[in-house]
Amino acid sequence: MQTFHFRLAVTGAALCVALGVAGCTTYEPRPLDLDAHREAWSSRIASDEAVQAFAAELVSAGHAEASGFDADDGLDASEAELVALVYNPDLRLARLRAGVASATAEHAGKWDDPELSLDVLRVTESVANPWVIGTGLSITLPISGRLEAEKSRADAAMRAELERVVEAEWDVRHEVRLACLEWSSRVLRQRELEEFLGSLGGLVDSTGRLAEAGEMVRTEAALFSIEQAQREHELRRVRGLVAEGEQRLRSLMGLAPGAPVTLVPSLELPGGGAIHSETPEGHPSLSRLRVEYEVAEQTLRREIRKQYPDLTIGPLYESDEGQSKIGLLAGIPIPILNANAQGIAGAEGERELARAMFETEYERLTGTMAEARTRAASLGLERELLVGEMAPLVDRQLEDARRLLELGEGGGLVLLESLVRAHDTKMRLIDVRRDEAMAHAALVHLVGPPAITQTTGDGPSETGDEGTP
Repeated sequence: MQTFHFRLAVTGAALCVALGVAGCTTYEPRPLDLDAHREAWSSRIASDEAVQAFAAELVSAGHAEASGFDADDGLDASEAELVALVYNPDLRLARLRAGVASATAEHAGKWDDPELSLDVLRVTESVANPWVIGTGLSITLPISGRLEAEKSRADAAMRAELERVVEAEWDVRHEVRLACLEWSSRVLRQRELEEFLGSLGGLVDSTGRLAEAGEMVRTEAALFSIEQAQREHELRRVRGLVAEGEQRLRSLMGLAPGAPVTLVPSLELPGGGAIHSETPEGHPSLSRLRVEYEVAEQTLRREIRKQYPDLTIGPLYESDEGQSKIGLLAGIPIPILNANAQGIAGAEGERELARAMFETEYERLTGTMAEARTRAASLGLERELLVGEMAPLVDRQLEDARRLLELGEGGGLVLLESLVRAHDTKMRLIDVRRDEAMAHAALVHLVGPPAITQTTGDGPSETGDEGTP
């Protein structure tokens, strides 16, 4: 009889273990394949179907900037931002992290698995039935509310990760915009240098002939050649910067170095210079910190719930010297010594830190916005001065110098100085327009998007702002 009880207990335990194992996930290895990834990366182009599909989504959602997306006629800054939203490597990682948080939240707050126990003892004395067998199945009843708090915290953590994706997307768009403006200014500087060297080349030839004929001092004619050599050296440097900036944009867009792409230079102000808000309250970092404050709140709630005990209960079977016993197993901790004091204190500190991070970020964004607004206004005035006063004066001086030289009443040095002044003014105007556009881009970035583009672990999608402390 005792043997029968022993076999029955072991068989029941084995059956419970087998059922538990049957529900477990199995491991499948997935080794890295760099060659396959390299091939897929190299095959990306700006007009891929993924980009086209995303552009169509934004068009249907009323996103004005994406309504005219066409990679075949070249990419402007807005179109380059769209490509980066699909392929940027940092955004890929941010979306995958959000996917991890989503999977964690999906399985958070579940009951603990039942625990099966088996005790087998043998009486050392000589008795008819020397075996003492005890089996029990215990289940934890979450009466403390800990699991509900854990689920709420996991949901808040998932939303925080999604807000991090929103923030990362907005930062990448800003980074692409600044890179486009920097590259565009280099292209325009290159074109101005080429135009200047074209004008200077004819003068080098003519002044050389005048020097040979004795109608101009050789030292004055040589200055034209020296200026030409210096500007040619500068042009080679600028061409290198243009190529470097183009590769930088490819990297931001997630394209391979050799990927075919045509970029369109422009120093236009983002959104025509219009700013839809005077405060940074819509910036994605504040939205993220709001949700992170909620995570801190839910963490504190969870730690407080942990001090309340959960009930462990289950059936108990025992066979002692041939006598079967059936009973009930129950247990509950008594929170009188620890009461999770450390966890609660730490969570309270984390909540205060989260509050301070939100408040100081608002202060930082507001201060930075004031700086950017002042800089944009200052650069706007400088641009108006260059266009309205300096450029006409330099153009008039250059025209007068050419006329006097043709009449034989002026020296070549005046003409050379006038050419250089006109060229330097144009180059300065390019720099000012770039800096002004960057200052406006900073303002656009600081106020945040009018309609936040948020993504999940699978890719871009539209959503709104979530969570406030």
